[in-house]
Amino acid sequence: MAAIDLTKDNFEDVINNNDIVLLDFWAEWCGPCKFFKPIFEEMAEKYPDIVFAKVNTEEEQELSAMFQVRSIPTLTVFREKVIIFSQPGALQKQQLEDLIKQVQELDMDQVRKEIEEQQAKAEAES
Repeated sequence: MAAIDLTKDNFEDVINNNDIVLLDFWAEWCGPCKFFKPIFEEMAEKYPDIVFAKVNTEEEQELSAMFQVRSIPTLTVFREKVIIFSQPGALQKQQLEDLIKQVQELDMDQVRKEIEEQQAKAEAES
C-alpha cells in the first residue's frame, strides 16, 4: 500500500482505526526528507498491513505543533493509539526495517502497564 497524506482532518480516523501507524513529518525543501522519501515509500509497499502516513509540515502546521516537531524529517510511530517512538533524522533502509520489526514484536500489554505505573508515580509525586 502506498504512503498516505495525513492531515488534521483524517488524523483521528487513521490513528484510531489502525494498529500500527508510521508518521513521516517532512517538507518539500528538506534535503534529508528527499533522501528518506523513497525508503519510506518502499517500506509502505513491503508492509501493507502497516499505515505509512506523510505529514507535510508546511501545510499541516497544527499537526506539526501538536507533535512538537522541531526538525525534519521526524518519524513518529503509533501502536494501538500509543506513541512508542519519535525521533528526528532520516533513517537508513535497514534502520527503518529494524524499527518496524521491533514495533511489531512489542508487548503492548506491558507497554500500557509501564505507562500506568509512570502516571501513578507522577501523580504521587505531585
